[in-house]
Amino acid sequence: MEDEIRVLVVEDDENVRIGVEQAVALAGFAVSAYASASDALADVAPGAPIVIVSDVRMPGIDGLQLLDRVMAIDAQIPVVLISGHADISTAVGAMRVGAYDFIEKPFSSDVIAGRVARAVEKRRLTLEVEGLRASLRNWQGIEALVLGKSPAIADVRKKILRLADTSVSVLITGETGTGKELIARSLHDFGGRRDAHFVALNCGGLPEQVFESELFGHEAGAFTGAIKKRVGKVEWANGGTLFLDEIETMPIPLQIKMLRVLQERVVERLGANELIPVDCRIVAASKADLAELSADGRFRADLLYRLNVAQIELPPLRERREDVPLLFEHFVLAAARRFGTTAPVVSAAQVSELMTHPWPGNVRELQNVADRFVLGLTGDSLLSAGTSAGAGAAKGGTLAEQLAYFERMLIEDMLRRHHGNVADASVDLGMPKKTLYHKLRQLKIAARDSQREDGDA
Repeated sequence: MEDEIRVLVVEDDENVRIGVEQAVALAGFAVSAYASASDALADVAPGAPIVIVSDVRMPGIDGLQLLDRVMAIDAQIPVVLISGHADISTAVGAMRVGAYDFIEKPFSSDVIAGRVARAVEKRRLTLEVEGLRASLRNWQGIEALVLGKSPAIADVRKKILRLADTSVSVLITGETGTGKELIARSLHDFGGRRDAHFVALNCGGLPEQVFESELFGHEAGAFTGAIKKRVGKVEWANGGTLFLDEIETMPIPLQIKMLRVLQERVVERLGANELIPVDCRIVAASKADLAELSADGRFRADLLYRLNVAQIELPPLRERREDVPLLFEHFVLAAARRFGTTAPVVSAAQVSELMTHPWPGNVRELQNVADRFVLGLTGDSLLSAGTSAGAGAAKGGTLAEQLAYFERMLIEDMLRRHHGNVADASVDLGMPKKTLYHKLRQLKIAARDSQREDGDA
């Protein structure tokens, strides 16, 4: 937030007004005080960086009427009501219809400061979420499809746009759940083949004969159950893009036939002798190291060379944590539309939880958490039941273990931003280089120049 959250104090009693204004100011918040609600309403606008603290009983527009008018302008502005003992039931009723909190008279400076701090944090988070949602609405083209502000994902977008209008084969690599099919789809949608078919086939889990029929098609009577002619995926993708996911699971005999398609640009249906010319772009994806599989004899090296003309490597979510809030908000909005409900707003504690989770399931796991959050299945903790193993890495253990976890996460993230340069990372961390070198050895973190001696720092 660039704009500071301001606290509007509305109180007709001058002594109380001055006391509340001083307590709020001493707590470190910007504050403006008003003797009447009508004066305060002039500063209320949709999206205004404000919270309101108002007495219930006032001449003219009272606190409850002020609450109604504020909610009509922006229902997300927190309104804290100050009530006497006789007005407690009224204040509780007001909370049911939208008031953020109420404070009973008499109250201490610490009480008012604590309630205001919570209200300010809620408003700050609401405006940050609204800013993310505005960004999502305004983004266009490749940025609206491949979301993220991190340097790693910006580089992925550049590669997509550079390769989209070519016909070269592309190999997409990355862990499970990083969005490999989305990248393949982007290569298709932003290229000259966008008006033809995008055909996706997962190479895992299909029996070899069924797989061959799916890929190359068959003639009627080619095998038992082949009642009529079937056009295979390769032929159906003619003029467009064929996406082969989990290519590492493709059986060796089919790898040989796929190599022929890539070399000769023809396909032969099962049970036929005719060679059918095809012009499809091949995009393959793998979560395994194909070079390693090739060295072990489990993947054909000649096919790898044909597939890996260009490569796009997708970073795991833990290596681009700055993208987590934006992606989560995107999935929350999508889930809310899908389920026909209102998109909820995360709390500050929940955002912290999202940012520190290791995300072994990557973007797919994040989407699952967003779906559960929209459906109200998560509770205060977003990462309770239903998430993958490792969700509690940042939450369990002793204080020292948790501090070490957060320290490691921050240092590793800063090193990634500076491509392993300790000197540059130390500047952004506000830490002497000598201290950072010590931390690297202590936490066993590798960096580009982490082997230098302390005396060189």
